Amino acid sequence: MKIKEIKELLVQDHIDSDLLKELKLDERAGVKKLLASYERKQEKLAKKKAEFLNRFTYEKRYWKDKVIVAGIDEVGRGPLAGPVVTAAVILDNDFDLIDVNDSKKLSPERRLELYPEILKQAVSVGIGVKNADVIDQINIYEADRLAMADAVKNLHLKPDLLLVDAMDIPIDITQIKLIKGDAKSNSIAAASIVAKVFRDKLMDDYAKVYPQYDFPHNAGYGTAKHIAALKKYGPTPIHRKTFAPVSDFFN
Repeated sequence: MKIKEIKELLVQDHIDSDLLKELKLDERAGVKKLLASYERKQEKLAKKKAEFLNRFTYEKRYWKDKVIVAGIDEVGRGPLAGPVVTAAVILDNDFDLIDVNDSKKLSPERRLELYPEILKQAVSVGIGVKNADVIDQINIYEADRLAMADAVKNLHLKPDLLLVDAMDIPIDITQIKLIKGDAKSNSIAAASIVAKVFRDKLMDDYAKVYPQYDFPHNAGYGTAKHIAALKKYGPTPIHRKTFAPVSDFFN
């Protein structure tokens, strides 16, 4: 085989083991280099698959008893503007998106790619949103808890068990709190991606109404450009009045 043909062959998902053995006998330096690259990619993929399966440890512990498990996560506790958004996601054993992980470990482009795939493969997805007014009334922690409860209630299937990223949800369903849960559970990781993409889209929409604040690039967080706009134009209705330095405008 020509080296170009071998290169095209080695990008395929499944390669016959006998053919691989044959290629390993090829003494050409170009072939050896291609095989080394292929083996590194296969090792990386095997590691990613193993980590993905390990992140199903909690779910599988309960799935064997037919328990419906939902993972819950949130985004938007720290910004100066915009809502806190939560997601609840129920997965099953057929879920195979091995790139699903803590949303903070993924690029914005990869999150956008995974978002519709998660919606397609998930058994059910629920969203909870609490806006700035609610956050100002009851504080961000309580607003977050209520938004999580709403996300669970918005699932079309009631779960028996909740895997929660270090929070206590005010709902009468058994809960397991996991510190850094989005790195330990695929259900929570999927919820973190859904919540993040959903909120980013909301902030992009808000940017069309309030273009001065650079929301597509800061998602409401207090960047230098955002603070400068606050000082020049003042807060909008979606800014959190109880968060400094927004609160300075109301004293």
